[in-house]
Amino acid sequence: MLNKKSVDDINVKGKKVLVRCDFNVPLKDGKITDENRLVAALPTIKKLIADGGKVILCSHLGKPKGEPKPEMSLAPVAARLTELLGQEVKFAADANVVGENAKAAVAAMKDGDVVLLENTRYRVEETKNGEAFSKELASLCDVFVNDAFGTAHRAHCSNVGVTEYVDTCAVGYLMQKEIDFLGNAVNNPERPFVAILGGAKVADKLNVISNLLEKCDTLIIGGGMAYTFLKAKGLEVGTSLVDDTKIDYCKEMMEKAEKLGKKLLLPVDTTIAKAFPDPIDAEIEISVVKSDAIPADMMGLDIGTETAALYADAVKSAKTVVWNGPMGVFENPILAKGTIAVAKSLAETDATTIIGGGDSAAAVNQLGFGDKMTHISTGGGASLEFLEGKDLPGVVAAQDKE
Repeated sequence: MLNKKSVDDINVKGKKVLVRCDFNVPLKDGKITDENRLVAALPTIKKLIADGGKVILCSHLGKPKGEPKPEMSLAPVAARLTELLGQEVKFAADANVVGENAKAAVAAMKDGDVVLLENTRYRVEETKNGEAFSKELASLCDVFVNDAFGTAHRAHCSNVGVTEYVDTCAVGYLMQKEIDFLGNAVNNPERPFVAILGGAKVADKLNVISNLLEKCDTLIIGGGMAYTFLKAKGLEVGTSLVDDTKIDYCKEMMEKAEKLGKKLLLPVDTTIAKAFPDPIDAEIEISVVKSDAIPADMMGLDIGTETAALYADAVKSAKTVVWNGPMGVFENPILAKGTIAVAKSLAETDATTIIGGGDSAAAVNQLGFGDKMTHISTGGGASLEFLEGKDLPGVVAAQDKE
């Protein structure tokens, strides 16, 4: 079991607490266009303020690649956090992150104060997990809290390196939630456990498919990757997206499912069109055909109506459902029906429903089902690696509960 020390297990009164957050938010003309990540970080920050800690926040933003780039400064984040928290979040503007401004701001802190450091990726050592920068970050604090699940699959200075030089290292509420749901749901699920995988490419989900087959009772395949499976079954898939190098892998997975006594569901019908919509939300003429009747000059772009009903039915009796990847080109309203049907079935079930980040998280939120899900992961790559059964460096680096 992933049993990590959390902010509820530590005493921070009068102590300097460095918190690694995920403030990698979209900016347009210096304005934050989506503040979900800021809002998600608030419970941990508020808890540390209430407990009398001196709260030093850090995060990366974009990919400045070791150079101070004004358009990737965290200054707008400090301004918005000040409004959200109802107290000043002092911004330490330092091109080298742990510079004179940062040191002075930290030295002047009283219990309950909040300081935000500059973009950690202004330092070229950050992504290389360099020792010097890790030590500089550690020199600012007595306690380290990691609440950035989105970067947990990377070993960087601000989430892994720093932990080697700080005595107390815990996880925040956001990380705790990801560990509880994504980690433990997959390793110790309430059954029946149904996993739904979609998205474009089989290659992106190789290890996820294999790992989930061992853990789940039913594995549902949709999205672009379904056509490689259908081709592996010997069916004509027309001009649909297929990864010919993964045909044998798909055959192996179907054999593996049979050997383990697991249900592997593939589309029984599919929504087809002449070509991929261009632009992506363009009007498009579609028809629905059986999966074994795709014409050679047509491409599959969504699961069909029968498949949507079949998949929804499989979810009904489940106790745990994990979903990663849309069922079709959900950005186009005409080709979003399969994804909507699956989202709706998850919204209506009493099961624990976990959305594994990335496109499926975007789809669920855009389609208005977000508040009906038990947990929507904040990580893209990190969620996938968790579902693969990999150890995430950012999670491993936090101390276990005593």
